[in-house]
Amino acid sequence: MKIEYVKATLADISKMQELVRPEVESGIILDRNEDEVATNIRSYTLAFDGSTLVGFMALHIHTSYLAEIRSLVVKEGYRGQQIGQNLIQKALDEAKSLGLQRVLSLTYKQAFFERLGFVEIPKESLPEHKIWADCIKCKHFPICNEISLIKNL
Repeated sequence: MKIEYVKATLADISKMQELVRPEVESGIILDRNEDEVATNIRSYTLAFDGSTLVGFMALHIHTSYLAEIRSLVVKEGYRGQQIGQNLIQKALDEAKSLGLQRVLSLTYKQAFFERLGFVEIPKESLPEHKIWADCIKCKHFPICNEISLIKNL
């Protein structure tokens, strides 16, 4: 198996929505409609095994110094093969190339991100616009069990 990592195109949106649907339905990943994905298509990196989409994530820029890793998903059956780790590394490399200083993640997979050098931070330190733009749409808001982590670049 050779996984190829590529930037998303608009033609990928339906495959992306299909892959993430179970995670959205379970409340692990925030629902983003096709228009929202299209608006942010340049932030997504995809992982393909041949023509099969097996994972993706987005690097969303909040400020001139801070970005967030969003919507990280790896297809069942492909987990545990470093695809998620490779997607995160692609995001960190891109963040560095853009001149960002820190990358944030809100996750239920704290240990995974900590292995990659992220450290827990209080949710109160999140940018306010993050809470009102994204978190308020979540079915778990305001009772959220996600952990906030950050990595300095």
